[in-house]
Amino acid sequence: MRRSAIRRWSKWTGGALALFAGIALAGVATPHPAAAQGKQLTLCWAAWDPANALVELGKDFTKESSIEMKYEFVPWTSYADRFLNELNSHGKLCDLIIGDSQWIGGAAENKWYVKLNDFFAKEHITMDDFVPATVLGYSQWPKNTPNYWALPAMADAVGWTYRKDWFSRPEIQAEFKKKYGHDLAPPKTYEELKQIAEFFQGREIDGKKVYGAYIFTERGSEGITMGVTNVLYNYGFEYDNPKKPYQMAGFVNSPDAVKGLEFYKALYKCCTAPGLTNAYMQEGLDAFKSGQVAMQMNWFAFFPGLYKDPNVGGDKIGFFVNPAGPKAHFTQLGGQGISVVATSEHQGDALRYIKWFAQPKVQQKWWEIGGYSALKAVVDAPGFPKSAPFAPQFLESMAIVKDFWAEPSYAQLLLDMQKRVHDYVVADKGTSQQALDLMVKDWTKVFKEQGKEVASQ
Repeated sequence: MRRSAIRRWSKWTGGALALFAGIALAGVATPHPAAAQGKQLTLCWAAWDPANALVELGKDFTKESSIEMKYEFVPWTSYADRFLNELNSHGKLCDLIIGDSQWIGGAAENKWYVKLNDFFAKEHITMDDFVPATVLGYSQWPKNTPNYWALPAMADAVGWTYRKDWFSRPEIQAEFKKKYGHDLAPPKTYEELKQIAEFFQGREIDGKKVYGAYIFTERGSEGITMGVTNVLYNYGFEYDNPKKPYQMAGFVNSPDAVKGLEFYKALYKCCTAPGLTNAYMQEGLDAFKSGQVAMQMNWFAFFPGLYKDPNVGGDKIGFFVNPAGPKAHFTQLGGQGISVVATSEHQGDALRYIKWFAQPKVQQKWWEIGGYSALKAVVDAPGFPKSAPFAPQFLESMAIVKDFWAEPSYAQLLLDMQKRVHDYVVADKGTSQQALDLMVKDWTKVFKEQGKEVASQ
């Protein structure tokens, strides 16, 4: 789960970010207690469970290198605001940064990150050793070229949790089978998911009213986009013509894409808890932990913590891959790569950290303590599927990921989609066709301002 808030800035075009005065610097520095004086690195990331695991992992680096690790972690809601402004202003806070995959185009073109090709060649680090989707998503710019600006650091994707204990109750199983003619089980398709969500919606379990499903609806940053794409991809939505870049008409707003957006709205209207009109990661975790929903959309990054939860974890929780649609089977890519900041005065030590982090033994420990490795030696190991209850679903998901635009203008593209989708799904404005038509118009304007050639249908 990599994502970012971009509420305070509206455009990132031509590699230029609008800067805002008075942004609260919400970072929390977390130094390791003992290291050689004068040798330290600051690593910047979001404040969440995997970051805590990275602090623990970094203690091994300090022991080996005598380089003190400090950390600047900020909440996801201010993650992009904080660090994109830091990068754009050529600040020296961060030596290393775990940046969102969507930043890679702008970071490369604006020379915010150190290009890593020569370093990788010198240290015999090959991108062939990492899951291909993470190399494409986190490291490459331009896409599908051997130009690398980050090492895959935190693999992630959208997955689903469900109340395994509810699904397995004999009386619920019997009622479901009588109503639908087949066993209640984790859904394989979105039609099955909606059927299950409708079955649980408004049901009383253990004296409490529950709801069918939790899905992303947040408008201010990226939430509803990161939710709806899981459905849109599987109904046939494309960002552009695979054979002609930036030709969006007929692909973004195709009849199949219209049906996918209509489905997401129908799922939101029929089967979610009331009041969740602007909800993202944390609200989903809260809804699931409080026993409010039968199924929850969220990022795999949170699943280790959920499995350990005393109330809904253990044998009470189950996991499944984002369901297929009538046209395809994809899930939304999450995760980030780790980069060396071009303005860092400690680039040599920062590169030393990346060399250390890329080692198989370090990547194995990273997985074991709560991070998500993208190294094939870890995830392709015979024992990996049994190493965690959600490991098989994670592997399957990383093989079917798709991502949002990684263009330098991604921020405005994202804000446009946030508005159009939220207006239709949550605010009941217009039709699905109108929402997607307007999105094509919005995106065409952004790309033309960038000097891109946008073909008509």
